[in-house]
Amino acid sequence: MKIKEYLMQAYRIDQRINSKLEQIGALHDLATKATVTFSDMPRNPNKGKSKIEDAIIKIMELEDEINHDIDELVDLKTDITHLIKSLDSHEYQIILEQRYLCFKSWEKISVDLGYSIQHTFRLHDAALTDLERFYKDES
Repeated sequence: MKIKEYLMQAYRIDQRINSKLEQIGALHDLATKATVTFSDMPRNPNKGKSKIEDAIIKIMELEDEINHDIDELVDLKTDITHLIKSLDSHEYQIILEQRYLCFKSWEKISVDLGYSIQHTFRLHDAALTDLERFYKDES
């Protein structure tokens, strides 16, 4: 795995977490839209679970998955932080942290640093080249 792919893993995990959070929101909406029907007729004992119960079970499963993904993301961000801190250049560190830990756009990073976007790309490429050396040593 190349260094850029390694660094991008955190963004992908973050996207996965956000997707699951959206799913939980949709399931929550579904569960609260369900209506209860009252009847004096006896219920079929073989009838399956209610829609609300199904939604709640799915929400709980997704929450467990999210907690696992969050643990994975925290561990990966810690590893990435240690790797980035191995660089001597603080400028390189800032660019890599903002891009791969804070998930900022190139435009935002350029504005924050006061550089043109082309210069930011050049610094990023140089930072990745330097970081590749440490990444190969650790892996």
